Amino acid sequence: MAELAAAAGVSRASFYRAFQSREELLDALEIEPEPGARERILEAAFRLVGAHGLTALSMDDLATLAEVSRATLYRLFPGKAALFTSLLHQYSPLDPVTELLNKRRGEEPGVVMPEIARTVYRTFYAAGESRVGILRALFFEISSLAPDTAEAAQDVLRTIVGSLVLYFLEQMQAGRLRQMHPVLALQSFVGPVFFHLMTRPLAERMLGFDIEGEQAVTLLAENWLRAMAPERRES
Repeated sequence: MAELAAAAGVSRASFYRAFQSREELLDALEIEPEPGARERILEAAFRLVGAHGLTALSMDDLATLAEVSRATLYRLFPGKAALFTSLLHQYSPLDPVTELLNKRRGEEPGVVMPEIARTVYRTFYAAGESRVGILRALFFEISSLAPDTAEAAQDVLRTIVGSLVLYFLEQMQAGRLRQMHPVLALQSFVGPVFFHLMTRPLAERMLGFDIEGEQAVTLLAENWLRAMAPERRES
């Protein structure tokens, strides 16, 4: 922006009085992103963030890999926070699991929880392609609560975690799950599935692990269901 002000022969203060942000300037110019630019940027970001994390991501490198101009990149994604939010919705289980819960919220945990586990697996192994790299990056970015990703992390917590916690509370009240803090119940479900996804490539390569993916996470979900079964009171 400093270079643009200098080229226009005005001070930066004058420039920002006329246009308060890069986005406002682009709106005034009525520059529309080229078709397919958003998809190419997200695919490139998926590769870069999966390999190096969001903190190390260079927006210049992203624009180069996606074969778009910096203006197009910043028009679609004003910063890393906006980019990270879009990556979450595009590549994480956030939307598929939320949609599943909305459709099947009234069904019993024995049906819903294994399907959630399978949905998560499909998300990270879509069409046979491993997305474990992005899983690691997303987990690190969310857990670190860096300024660039704090807002997006809060979005995840409000949406998917809130939906699952509410579902657990309803099922506990209905006597289908044992009583415990719903966040602990969520952690005890997510932990084994997450660990399996993270270590599956190593287990296959080094330990000869050969259980099909959806079958494996279904077994983990069934173990969780047995552990979460309501305690029987002796008469």
